[in-house]
Amino acid sequence: MIDVMHQINAVTRSVESRTLEAGDARVVTASQVYHTDVKDLWDAVTSPERLPRWFSAVSGDLREGGSFQIEGNAGGTITACDPPHGFSATWEYGESVSWISVRISPAEGGGRAQLELEHTMLADDHWTQYGPGATGVGWDSALLGLTLHLRSGEAVDRTAAEKWMMSEDGIAFMTGCGNRWGAAHVEAGADAAAAEAAAQRTIAFYTTVPG
Repeated sequence: MIDVMHQINAVTRSVESRTLEAGDARVVTASQVYHTDVKDLWDAVTSPERLPRWFSAVSGDLREGGSFQIEGNAGGTITACDPPHGFSATWEYGESVSWISVRISPAEGGGRAQLELEHTMLADDHWTQYGPGATGVGWDSALLGLTLHLRSGEAVDRTAAEKWMMSEDGIAFMTGCGNRWGAAHVEAGADAAAAEAAAQRTIAFYTTVPG
């Protein structure tokens, strides 16, 4: 069973602006504390054997300087790697290039560890139309998959997960995450009306049942 509101509330979300050599950028950050230790969390997010259990199959030379490819998704180059504390990589999908950074640290309370994922992308028309939720809701889904995997140690049933996403609870989850990203956008200084409109476009994208 998935407690939708508990999972939505378990994630901390933030948005900021940054200037890169390539131009103005936006940074979307999501973090969650898990009931496991740093070593196990690092293994869960980097092991080719465990990644398919909650995320997707990842192939390539998974070390600093190596390249990777996520099945059916992005690929890129691992630009930094500091086991078990974190890694950085390019995130290349089609003609688009952005950057991710994953950091793992001990969390208060003992026996817990925090995962912080930062995704940096250039400010473009896609950002204007959809805002941070376009990327953020996708990462929310990944963090949920990681929650389920760490809870049981087993692989997430991908068919059941896809069906759940279009269920009443799944739509509530996507909607709640989209709204939280809209709120984070406003907190970062975005115009409230524009941020709300972008959030609603993102929610519609994630919750529209294919015809």
